[in-house]
Amino acid sequence: MERGLFETDHEDFRGSVREFVDREVRPHLEVWDTNRLIDRSVWIAAGKQGVIGLSAPEDHGGTGVRDYRFRAVVAEELARVGAGSLASSFSLQDDIVVPYVAALGTVEQKERWLPGMAAGELIGAIAMTEPGTGSDLRGIRTTGRKVDGGWLVNGAKTFITSGIHSDLVVTVARTDPDGGSKGFSLLVLERGMDGFDRGRKLDKIGLRAQDTAELSFTDVFVPDTNLLGSVGGGLAQLATHLPLERLSIAVQAIAVAAVVLEATVEYTREREAFGRPVADFQNTRFVLAELATELDVTTAYVDKAIMAHTASDLTAVDAAKAKLWATEMQGRLVDRCLQLFGGYGYMLEYPVARAYVDARIARIFGGTSEIMKQIIGRDVVGRR
Repeated sequence: MERGLFETDHEDFRGSVREFVDREVRPHLEVWDTNRLIDRSVWIAAGKQGVIGLSAPEDHGGTGVRDYRFRAVVAEELARVGAGSLASSFSLQDDIVVPYVAALGTVEQKERWLPGMAAGELIGAIAMTEPGTGSDLRGIRTTGRKVDGGWLVNGAKTFITSGIHSDLVVTVARTDPDGGSKGFSLLVLERGMDGFDRGRKLDKIGLRAQDTAELSFTDVFVPDTNLLGSVGGGLAQLATHLPLERLSIAVQAIAVAAVVLEATVEYTREREAFGRPVADFQNTRFVLAELATELDVTTAYVDKAIMAHTASDLTAVDAAKAKLWATEMQGRLVDRCLQLFGGYGYMLEYPVARAYVDARIARIFGGTSEIMKQIIGRDVVGRR
């Protein structure tokens, strides 16, 4: 069955992205993993080639493209070379931080931040998770106390993607202790602000090159000009943008799964056991048949979600379904493919091993699978 998602413009763009990935990404993956840090130069190169900044408006240095199929092309090309760390980092910039600023920012904020982000000169992050909160955003303890001309921010965040490299951090803070769900606001902290400290770079089992860090804030003065959106509107603003984040994770999940399955099919054709290719055994064919079917069916749903987002019709529930199913499918597929590789699959020199450890976080970040089930379950019960 033909996929039918991409058109000529998308395939032309793929050629440009593929050239960028082969030149600027593939040769450096091993060094980035060893250093546990992606070199900032690749961000600048991506900005020059138009690989990032897709969601930024044209008049602020981006392409202003609403069609999410172009972002899907980037995800697929990075998955092709096993660049999961960079794919996740670019997704944070283009699918989360830039859309927040573009949708909620003032004219001055957009002029100040978006051109640099589209060019790869400014790297963004979003700070929601705290040591004791996880997915419970209402439990956030980081505070923003109103003072003359701005806010004093105190607290700590953890598991912050791009926490080391980030120049701008959209931070969720409790600005009204008695405001309930309307007591939270989004404050943008910038590199160099007094009292804004970056803690240790966290040592993860997967996505080794992606810099994930702890952040701490001690009486950080954030001027009024760095309030993003409305005072007290933080949680509602987060809810509005979470569907795109979850769609982006689903897109990356099927992109990685497709690459791993293709590599596994090729390996089983070449690897011999008991005098014949592993692919000739009925068990191998049955496993591959199941995985190919799961991947195709999942891809059909995610592709439909991509088009729904492009048409501004993607709901929070449908995005949750896409993330839940795609990431769970990815986990199953990569695990079973690794099994077909045997002992070699456990060696990091084989891409399937990296894909295995990288895949595990997909069921956690952007909202755990359990949170996705809560969102979907409430909708199902409400319809009955």
